[in-house]
Amino acid sequence: MIRLLIIAGGKDKASALSSQLVDAGFACTVAPDIEEAAARSGDGPPDLILVALPSPRDLGRLTQRIKQEGRVPIMAVLPRDTLSSLDSTLDIDDFVAEPWDAAEVALRIRRILWRTSGLSEGEVMKYGDLVIDVAKCEVFVKGRPVVLTFKEYELLRLLASHKGKVLTRQALLNRIWGYDYYGGDRTVDVHIRRLRSKIEEQDLSFIETVRNIGYKFKAGGG
Repeated sequence: MIRLLIIAGGKDKASALSSQLVDAGFACTVAPDIEEAAARSGDGPPDLILVALPSPRDLGRLTQRIKQEGRVPIMAVLPRDTLSSLDSTLDIDDFVAEPWDAAEVALRIRRILWRTSGLSEGEVMKYGDLVIDVAKCEVFVKGRPVVLTFKEYELLRLLASHKGKVLTRQALLNRIWGYDYYGGDRTVDVHIRRLRSKIEEQDLSFIETVRNIGYKFKAGGG
């Protein structure tokens, strides 16, 4: 399992990031600073460090310290109003702006690890004519690549990883959009409809609607 170290300014932010990324399949350790993180590193260095600090200046000092310790990929979560002061030469591998999107953060982490070290969950899910390459975050139907949005991909990956199990609309909403999302669960229906239009054909169906409850993935694809 991919191991993340989350260094965040504030317990609420750290808790929210950790909870959402654990749901996405990562193992997370939370620490308020690099010193405490080092004290907790009994299992060795993490695969990636996710930094969520209020100031790019704080981020700059921290990244320098991390790079002195060793080459660990760094992803930053920054307040949107600080982006104009972000140093373009800062030694980070990627960043997202707050308010973050949990599905986007998870996907960006996987892409960083694939790009920097080839590390991945080592999983390719195959269901008939549908292939989901989790390592590369790519989807193929009958050999042709399918372009999905972040949320469409995360919906498909989540449903496929629970094949045969019914996931309620609320469960999908919480896992993909987050517990603090204020939109209705019809948002799930809209995204499922768009996802189906991209991966399904007249004789090819993967996602089944369970009336008044939610959706489940059909392993057979028929």
